[in-house]
Amino acid sequence: MPEHPTPSTPPPPVLYPPVEPYEQGLLDVGDGNHIHWEVCGNPHGKPALVVHGGPGSGRGPRSRRFFDPERYRVVLFDQRNCGRSTPHASDPATDLRHNTTDRLIGDMERLRTHLGIDRWLLFGGSWGSTLILAYAETHPERVSEIVISSVTTTRRSEIDWLYLGAGRLFPEQWERFRAGVPEPARGAVASSPYDTSAPGAPGGGLPAAYARLTESPDPAVRERATADWCAWEDAVLSQEPDGSPTPFSERPPADRLALVRICAHYFSHGAWLEEGALLRDARRLAGIPGVLIHGRFDLGGPLGTAWELARAWPEARLVVVEDAGHKGSDTQRREVRAALDAFADRPHGGPAR
Repeated sequence: MPEHPTPSTPPPPVLYPPVEPYEQGLLDVGDGNHIHWEVCGNPHGKPALVVHGGPGSGRGPRSRRFFDPERYRVVLFDQRNCGRSTPHASDPATDLRHNTTDRLIGDMERLRTHLGIDRWLLFGGSWGSTLILAYAETHPERVSEIVISSVTTTRRSEIDWLYLGAGRLFPEQWERFRAGVPEPARGAVASSPYDTSAPGAPGGGLPAAYARLTESPDPAVRERATADWCAWEDAVLSQEPDGSPTPFSERPPADRLALVRICAHYFSHGAWLEEGALLRDARRLAGIPGVLIHGRFDLGGPLGTAWELARAWPEARLVVVEDAGHKGSDTQRREVRAALDAFADRPHGGPAR
């Protein structure tokens, strides 16, 4: 008689089931700012902090589902002036002068102390990876492990690629992006992706030009600048099959305006980071195990940065996902979950390093 085929083992679910927070609140971080935070999972589990992207995207509920809720105590927060934090950047009266990388690092420390956490795992991607690295290199004794999906360090060279160099792949869309800046306001904005006449101006000066537009007292100007910025970001991700074709443009209006305002604010200042500092100081991460998960076809943040970081940080393992870009894929999400599962039972208590 013919043998019955052995049924194959189905792959595990990509994410854990949805979970709701059991605790949340607003934390006064000074400068008139309050950041919104939440905690879910096991109150006695391994502490982990989710650091969202953008900058200015706000946290999303799907991030909770990468963690085993039986083994992790998961903390999420909205960075200054976005999500449910106050004041909100969609209000033109909100002053962004106190929204800087150093202050976000301070906010994370205040939140850690407020929640009584000694050390925590850090997880995030895109801009979140920059903030994770900046925090971990400042406070390595407070970090148990790091998992990053879509690695960036927000060097001016990376900003320049995203808002200028990538225009070589999408020249029509980049022309529209540049045309969104009125002639008198262009300043050092490059005339094309091939224009090198504005050295030292990240993205050919486009982030700074858009930062000025999003500060306009005219709501029509702010709305147009927001739409043009989001259309360009969507174009850069347009060749990726995963997710929505318009992940930036389809956000609610207030969240969209806050995102663009904060992004332009950060990128026009190089995130207040010395060029290459996060890679140079990766030695400060010695002893912290990490997993870097990056899509091969990420045009928003090309693979080279993840490769450089893995070479500078011996304890980090780089996983290149062959079917993913910046928006990820099920394969990439499984890699993230596997990395977090592997760290879940690793000791996290005890004194700081």
